[in-house]
Amino acid sequence: MKKTIASIALVTAAALSMSAIAGYKEVDVANGGSISGKINFTGKDAPPKSYKVVKDKDTCGTANRLIDFVDVKDGALRNVVVYLDKVKSGKKFEKIKAVIDQKGCTFIPFMSVMTNDTMFEATNSDPVLHNIHTYEIMGRAKKTVMNVSQPKQGSTTKKKVKLKRGAGMKIECDAHDFMHGFVFVAKNPYYAVVAEDGTYTINDIPAGKYKVKAWHGTLGEKKAKADVTAGGSSTVDFTFKGK
Repeated sequence: MKKTIASIALVTAAALSMSAIAGYKEVDVANGGSISGKINFTGKDAPPKSYKVVKDKDTCGTANRLIDFVDVKDGALRNVVVYLDKVKSGKKFEKIKAVIDQKGCTFIPFMSVMTNDTMFEATNSDPVLHNIHTYEIMGRAKKTVMNVSQPKQGSTTKKKVKLKRGAGMKIECDAHDFMHGFVFVAKNPYYAVVAEDGTYTINDIPAGKYKVKAWHGTLGEKKAKADVTAGGSSTVDFTFKGK
C-alpha cells in the first residue's frame, strides 16, 4: 500500500511539474508595457498563384482561382501575426476556437487565429465533397494534424488542436487543390494580427526581456528581441523579402 501511495505521489508530482513547465499562469499586470511596430516587405511581390478549376464547377465556379499567398499593399505585408515567444505568465488568456467554413470551395476566413489546446471546427457548406487537411508548420517541414473527409453538406468536423513545435497550421482540401488557408495557434495572449497597413501593437506586457517573432504562413518567421519597461513602449519592426 505504501508503495502504491508513493507511486501515485511521484506521478502526481511529475504531472504538476510538467504542467508548470508547459502552462501559462495568469497574474495581475500593473503598469504593463507595450511593443508596437510595422511589418514591411521588400523585393519582388509575386502575383497571386492561379489554379484551374477542373471539377465541381457549379459550386466552385469556372474562372481560374487566384490565391494571393503574399498579400502586400504599399510596402506593408498583411496576414502576419506578431507574438511573444515562451511567455510563462501575464495577463488573462482568453481561449479562442477556430471556426472555418468551406463555402464556394473557399476556406473562410483565409487567415484566422485560435488558442493552443482548443477546438478547431470546420463546416462544409457546399453540396460537394470537401476534405479538411491541416498541417502543423515547423520551419520548412509540415506534419499532419488532421485529415478528415466531409462528403455531406452541412457536416461539421471538430478536433482539439495542440501544437508542440509550430506556431501555426496550413489548411488544404485534398479534393480541390486551389483551396488554401492558414491558422495561427497562440500559446499565450501576447500576440497581434497586423492591421491593413502592416502595423501592430501588443499591450499589458510585464516588464522584462522578450523574444518577439513575426509569423507568416508562406514566408516563415522573423525574430527579434525587445526590452519592455514598466509603463514603457518599445518598437520592433520586421522586414520580409520576396522569394
